[in-house]
Amino acid sequence: MSAPSAALGLPLGTSADPEAPGLVTPRPRIPRPRPRALSVGLRLLGPLALLLAWYVASATGTLSSSLLASPGQVLSAFRELWTSGQLGDALSVSLTRAGLGLAFGASAGLVLGVVTGFSRLGEELLDSSLQLLRTIPFLSLVPLFMVWFGIGETARVVLIAVATSFPMYVSAAGGVRNTDRKLVEAMRSFGMGRLALVREVVLPGALPALLSGLRLSMTLSVIALIAAEEINSTAGIGYLMSTAQEYSRTDILTVCILVYALIGLLADGVARVLERLLMPWRTQGAAR
Repeated sequence: MSAPSAALGLPLGTSADPEAPGLVTPRPRIPRPRPRALSVGLRLLGPLALLLAWYVASATGTLSSSLLASPGQVLSAFRELWTSGQLGDALSVSLTRAGLGLAFGASAGLVLGVVTGFSRLGEELLDSSLQLLRTIPFLSLVPLFMVWFGIGETARVVLIAVATSFPMYVSAAGGVRNTDRKLVEAMRSFGMGRLALVREVVLPGALPALLSGLRLSMTLSVIALIAAEEINSTAGIGYLMSTAQEYSRTDILTVCILVYALIGLLADGVARVLERLLMPWRTQGAAR
């Protein structure tokens, strides 16, 4: 058996080309795109199975309504809160808090990440302190923020901002450091200034890392929102939950939990859309 045939595991004399004995014509495996409807159906399969199990457990009495309301009771509570306007007002307040905190936190993390990633002096001055602060659980800062900022909106927004700044900082700093240094030096040799270099070369090169950091920050903003609305809140989804807890309304509690989950899914969906718009090449030719 010839060496090429032995390496490919072919019988002696197997060849697709008479001029090249022992070799076969390569057959590249091209992934076929999966139908959109099938992909959506597979994604919905898990949530639908959970919903069916919840309905069956409630209908058979295995799951008591005092522990968790049935899907029908939750739907009725949703209608009650929506028609009365309570849910719409609470949702508006909560989204404003999460949006403001995310905007401040992600912006601060982006600026600090670019500074520490692009400048050695900035890294030496700032990175060690920021890494130390990053290890502090943001929930442990709630009592301190209440002392500093009181129990108003400022403490809630600052808490969300702190929680969302560090994922963006870590992603931005890593993305900037991984920018092609040869390209940076080439642009410098053409006389490009530092600000133009960051805007035209560094940020576009770090775009995948920046979007990953934004996605993490958006998800964490919802988690921080839940904690922030525990600070003596008088409006928002957290206030509805506190009121429902006092009256043991598990149906309203479940509605609020599902609303938090939907906000998280919405944030993740927005991040995915931004990735497709800003980096369309990542989805072209991908296996489905």
